Amino acid sequence: MKIKLAFLLFLLQLSAFAQLPEGFVYVEDVIPSIQLELRYCLNNNFVGEPVDGYHAEVCILTKQAAYALKKVQEDLKKDSLSLKVFDAYRPQQAVNHFSKWAKNVKDTLMKQQYYPNVDKRNLFRDGYIASKSRHSSGSTIDLTIVDLKTGKELDMGTPYDYFGTPSWYLHEGLTQAQKANRALLHNIMLKHGFRHYPKEWWHFTLRGEPFKNQYFDFPVE
Repeated sequence: MKIKLAFLLFLLQLSAFAQLPEGFVYVEDVIPSIQLELRYCLNNNFVGEPVDGYHAEVCILTKQAAYALKKVQEDLKKDSLSLKVFDAYRPQQAVNHFSKWAKNVKDTLMKQQYYPNVDKRNLFRDGYIASKSRHSSGSTIDLTIVDLKTGKELDMGTPYDYFGTPSWYLHEGLTQAQKANRALLHNIMLKHGFRHYPKEWWHFTLRGEPFKNQYFDFPVE
């Protein structure tokens, strides 16, 4: 009976892998120690509800991006630190959900937490929301660093997905410790082949990404 059960579990794992297009992997299979808090599976995000296309809290990336990220994690673990991922591959249907939400200017449920100083009517104009996302190409990731000794995230000066200039990597209104924490994340990601988006301290894309300007829509599950 135990052998049959193990075989069935093996088949289920194979079927899960088969759901991904060729070239994509589950990041936890490559980096078992990585921490996840996939915000768009939850209510704790700027929309205030689970986002279309996110059916399970699993992290998906292209194979190349996942193995580059593994090198980052290996470096951090030497200092009792770990990556925590907020978002990775993002289906186009989720991007469409964001666009629909942004057009409903009366829905400001999460304004105080995520965009207190930004007029929702200007989210498209100011580039916070767009009709396409680099995340949908599979090699872009949003993440931070956790101190394994305390279990707490390093202080980066703003929460993840905070809309406003305080989230810019080189924002001046930060403490020295916050600047140092951002620099640590920035430098170790660049060291292992990622490039940063200067207006979001958490956002990185693999250099030479394999599916650049291709936008996938398979669900996160």
